[in-house]
Amino acid sequence: MAQLPSIPKGMRDFPPLEMSRRNYIFDTIRTVFQRYGYQPIETPAMENLSNLMGKYGEEGDKLLFKVLNSGNFLEKATGEMLQSLNVRQLAPVICEKGLRYDLTVPFARYVVQHRNEIIFPFKRYQIQPVWRADRPQKSRYREFYQCDVDVIGSDSLLSEVELIFITNDIFNALEVNVEVKINNRKILSGIAEIIGHADKLIDITVTIDKLDKIGLENVMRELSEKGLRGEAIERLEPILHLSGNNTGQLAQLEQVFTSSETGMKGVAEIRTIFSYLEAVKIKTPVSLDITLARGLNYYTGAIFEVKALDVRMGSISGGGRYDDLTGIFGLPGVSGVGISFGADRIYDVLNELRLFPQSAEAGTQVLFVNFGEKEAAFCLPILQQLRDAGIRTELYPDAARMKKQLAYADSQNIAFVALTGEEEMLSGKLTLKNMLSGDQQKVNSDELIAFLQKQG
Repeated sequence: MAQLPSIPKGMRDFPPLEMSRRNYIFDTIRTVFQRYGYQPIETPAMENLSNLMGKYGEEGDKLLFKVLNSGNFLEKATGEMLQSLNVRQLAPVICEKGLRYDLTVPFARYVVQHRNEIIFPFKRYQIQPVWRADRPQKSRYREFYQCDVDVIGSDSLLSEVELIFITNDIFNALEVNVEVKINNRKILSGIAEIIGHADKLIDITVTIDKLDKIGLENVMRELSEKGLRGEAIERLEPILHLSGNNTGQLAQLEQVFTSSETGMKGVAEIRTIFSYLEAVKIKTPVSLDITLARGLNYYTGAIFEVKALDVRMGSISGGGRYDDLTGIFGLPGVSGVGISFGADRIYDVLNELRLFPQSAEAGTQVLFVNFGEKEAAFCLPILQQLRDAGIRTELYPDAARMKKQLAYADSQNIAFVALTGEEEMLSGKLTLKNMLSGDQQKVNSDELIAFLQKQG
């Protein structure tokens, strides 16, 4: 027996029901994005590898899918390179392109490349797949969709507030209870300064970002292994244990940052965001979390993370402020901020909580049974009339046995079947069969449209 074909690990096929549910998520998110004035763009699946390398930190670089050059990809590789088997040395020579790791860096490239066509501030959204060579596990895939919304060309903190409003609206529409965690990279920089390790900012942020996963003891051990002195770790530990409400924690941080101008600026920015949020009461709780670091090196200001409250899962959304991401492509001094919604994790949350509405699974409403060529030709104008009225309608393609056609309707969860034989053609009234109850009624096409529109 021939072996069945397969797909790479971490990649997935999406059957019709799953695609209908995914489209419900995409449509909900897109509707909210557009409500706030964001415009759609798309960028290629592949970018020049030089655009991607070095933008996500050392860990991110390892997770980039690199694409072999076309043709003789070994043409530029020397014998010494091949014999050394040094991947880091060889990869840039044989791979000039890579699959995008996220949508933010390609967006920064897009802004710089099209800067003469863009009016700033530029508000864009993007819903596309990204790829990461990560180890596949529950809710973590190698190919997954991100739904990004960014505003670039403004350093106003009102943009951060708007992103929180967008988050609130999206998850309210999806009926998912979430919490927004917020921090600021300047606060993290301030912490690194006051414990005497400004030079270890990346090591500190990457490590404390793992606090929820590995616990405080392991975080402290890892920081020690990365070269933090014992007294620095002792000064850091109580900071990670700040308690109280948002206002109380900010007040405590101000006491901590008396000698750090950077840290004080981060506190001031977070305080401003909270003051704006107080003016408009939203359902979604927003709380300060100074252990929130997010591993991407390009963040410079506020950083966000969104977690579902009723499901044990990692973040389902996240983002932050990046003050000079376009600078890496030759356009310095353009500030931006954005947030990304993980469609695949949101799907898993909705699925686990059984929150997909019936409308998200809507298929064909009525199937016309095919009795033969003459009857099928009679049905075609009626089918078109129903479709023009927004009714999801099918005609079974073959004049198969009635039992087979009704079994098809049943397998596709089609609620109604229309029978049009000799009698119906003469009378001008169809026989409409309810597949659930078995009830039948005679209706003309106008009555059929009115009835099905009420059914939804």
